[in-house]
Amino acid sequence: MTAARWRDLVAPIALGIVAIVLWQLTVTVFQLKPFVVPGPIAIGDQFAQKLEVIWIASLGTARNALVGLIVGTVAGVVWALLAAAWRPLDEISAPTITALAVIPIVALAPVFYAMFGASVETGRQIVAAIAVFIPIFFNVLRGLRQAQPIHRDLMRAYAATSWQTARTVTLPGALPYFFTGLRIASSLAVISALVAEYFGGPVSGLGKAITSAVSSSNYPLAWAFVLGAILTGLVFYSATYALEALALARTRT
Repeated sequence: MTAARWRDLVAPIALGIVAIVLWQLTVTVFQLKPFVVPGPIAIGDQFAQKLEVIWIASLGTARNALVGLIVGTVAGVVWALLAAAWRPLDEISAPTITALAVIPIVALAPVFYAMFGASVETGRQIVAAIAVFIPIFFNVLRGLRQAQPIHRDLMRAYAATSWQTARTVTLPGALPYFFTGLRIASSLAVISALVAEYFGGPVSGLGKAITSAVSSSNYPLAWAFVLGAILTGLVFYSATYALEALALARTRT
């Protein structure tokens, strides 16, 4: 590994360690109360003690986020393909998709709980799917429209079929845009699934765990669950990043 790669790896880790140390010093020196902000040591202690509980809650949130990520990605890609192939569809659906992009989760979650029931995870999964759909749709649609006219003209000169043009020009050009949207969507899936848990539904997931810990005034435990949410989001982001690296590496070979 080169010196530059080592520097890129070590620098953020060192910055994180410094930030944690300063955080703990601030809490200790100013004697901040846990309801203001607990120290990293207290949070780490609760994380270690409640690791199994945090793991189970993280799995609940991750499961809903994964379902939402898959459904939202498939729907976003399919709709982007249709909108790219038939522009009137894009113009017709643009206002609806724009409206979806600005609807807050706090308004959607209770509605879906009323529609599908508060005893199932459907509402949370739909919320996550909607959050994922938006960046996937816009990024894929933009990628599909990035093909240069000269490339399309060249394919027509070769008498290529629509599928051949899409396979060799349009889809490869859209692939980086798709993975950019997927990386954004992976984080949004976790965040939206977690936030939806605050407004009802089954008593599982990190959102419910955080509210329960806060209601019992166990603030270090609440922050430990927040740490679980951060780690869950990092797993989703890292998985999509690795998938992108693998897919793009294969397209270059």
